[in-house]
Amino acid sequence: MRGLRPCVYLLASHRNGTLYVGVTSDLPARVWQHRGEVVDGFTQRHHVHGLVWFEQHESMEPAIAREKAIKAWKRAWKIELIEKSNPYWRDLYAEICG
Repeated sequence: MRGLRPCVYLLASHRNGTLYVGVTSDLPARVWQHRGEVVDGFTQRHHVHGLVWFEQHESMEPAIAREKAIKAWKRAWKIELIEKSNPYWRDLYAEICG
């Protein structure tokens, strides 16, 4: 992933498992924190570590708005969003770090 840009992202514990929606300005670092369970919270308690979807934005303001919108979505809509670009729920972490 070239350059740091605001991103909205979805993590999953496994296919069709527990989902987490977040926003960050440094996606590789933030996902590393989730994976390493560095910060206490939801993803640590529920072992939600797999990056299954992300979307880059030009600035933080629209990224935050998009995160809030997705958080309000029904679970089925979030699953549909993931499966449009990642039908096998691959962990995309290696792709953003490469």
